[in-house]
Amino acid sequence: MTALVCEPDVFPAFELQLQTGDDLVRSQVWKVLGAIYPGGRFVERRQEQRYPYPRLITLWPMESDGETASGPAITVVGKHLSERGLGFFHPQPLADRLVVVSLEKGDGRSLNFLLDVHRCRFTRQGWYESGGRFRAAVSAPPSPQRPANKRPSR
Repeated sequence: MTALVCEPDVFPAFELQLQTGDDLVRSQVWKVLGAIYPGGRFVERRQEQRYPYPRLITLWPMESDGETASGPAITVVGKHLSERGLGFFHPQPLADRLVVVSLEKGDGRSLNFLLDVHRCRFTRQGWYESGGRFRAAVSAPPSPQRPANKRPSR
């Protein structure tokens, strides 16, 4: 079977054998990657290895003391995770630079970190992409009555 393929301003129309299955998927993915990384090069500025982290994350905005929640928790979408930081997407701008994030370990439990958000940019899709560095591991997520770094009193 043959198909007529024409991509405006890229290639003239020509006939080729129709690709099937995995080959077609790979070809299309490389077109997307080629648009993102022209020339096939990706220059990594970061020193740490980043790992995809496509998970929902609970985030608590914090006061500048890093111990008191400044508002209710929100849910954000993870992007990348490294030993030193985290990247994520969110639908509304963040009002606070310090946040506590809760990351699932995979056994149903979570670990909590104080994150200093140092980057935020608006995406064309109407969301925001943010990233920051971990400042500390915290024992529990914050609550209005309890600072993030303190254990409840007995």
